[in-house]
Amino acid sequence: MIKNALISLFSFGLVVCANARTPMPPAASVAETAPAPIIDLSPAPFERAEFVRDTAARFNLDPAMIEATLNRAQFRDSIVSAMSRPAEQVKPWYEYRPIFITQARIDGGRLFLSRHRAKLERVQRETGVPAEVIVSIIGVETSYGANTGRYPVLDALYTLAFRYPRSGDPAKLEREIRRERFFRDELAQLFALANEEKLDIHQLTGSYAGAMGMGQFMPSSYRQFAVDGDGDGRRDLFGNLDDVFASIANYFLKKGGWAPGQPVVARADLMPGYQEFNPDDWQPTYTMMDLAVRGYYLIETAPASITATPISLEGRNGKQYWFGFQNYYAITRYNNSKMYAMAVHQLSQAIAGQAIPPA
Repeated sequence: MIKNALISLFSFGLVVCANARTPMPPAASVAETAPAPIIDLSPAPFERAEFVRDTAARFNLDPAMIEATLNRAQFRDSIVSAMSRPAEQVKPWYEYRPIFITQARIDGGRLFLSRHRAKLERVQRETGVPAEVIVSIIGVETSYGANTGRYPVLDALYTLAFRYPRSGDPAKLEREIRRERFFRDELAQLFALANEEKLDIHQLTGSYAGAMGMGQFMPSSYRQFAVDGDGDGRRDLFGNLDDVFASIANYFLKKGGWAPGQPVVARADLMPGYQEFNPDDWQPTYTMMDLAVRGYYLIETAPASITATPISLEGRNGKQYWFGFQNYYAITRYNNSKMYAMAVHQLSQAIAGQAIPPA
């Protein structure tokens, strides 16, 4: 979830090229041809004193406490190395799905659901988010809580906030700076979270990106979407299953707009002679008529008034086409990947005992 889905964008300053010698165009054309402002792509400087001051003011915290905490934080090369690893080649669906949907993970999900059925079904009744979807997220993210991460969260965020790795590729520089500023905000959010939830910031562990707990929430998502599922006055996403289940469901509702009782996807096809349509995002904004005009048609049933987005996957036996609905989009808010969302959905179906189609 991290992982993916949750980036805070900061304002960039403007830089002016003092040595520009380009002649001015005629006055009448200036308004028509004025270039867009240049984005300042200089790295965010390591200004710890400024971070301490701003975080203390923003969250009404003691700056001496923040400074003392940062004095114990460590820059970790292992975190830089993990974040610097080259992205794996994008796998086709028929290779991607077996990573997440295995018989062991299906069996583990069924056992987990059986053990915690009462808690999960209560959350399902209260939110409309199916128990098997909550279990599937936990299975994909942390193998049902068995692997929540071993990195100190403070060190992870401290490292990425002030030493986010640079590739040296000018084409990647803007994204790298945005990511560094995102992690700097998450570090600030961590201080607020620890204060609000009375957490020992030095004892928190998670992923190398700073995601925590069975659902892998970043600090900002923890603060915004975590809920107290059992009424004990705390929001504990590390060991309290009532809180974990309720918080994942709340994330789907508040962040993803989960539509209770509605389908996630339906199988579709594309008529010969029509070009595949791949929208820029997964928002389900197209009516059935919009998609029919583009050559798509449903193989499975779906409500006539429902809107969707077309999904194409590389299956072992050729292209697979699907319509993704609002609840599919909700899963992409956890991780902005069409294959991740489909894997979570199909794993949830398998956990619930439903047949899933071949990859």
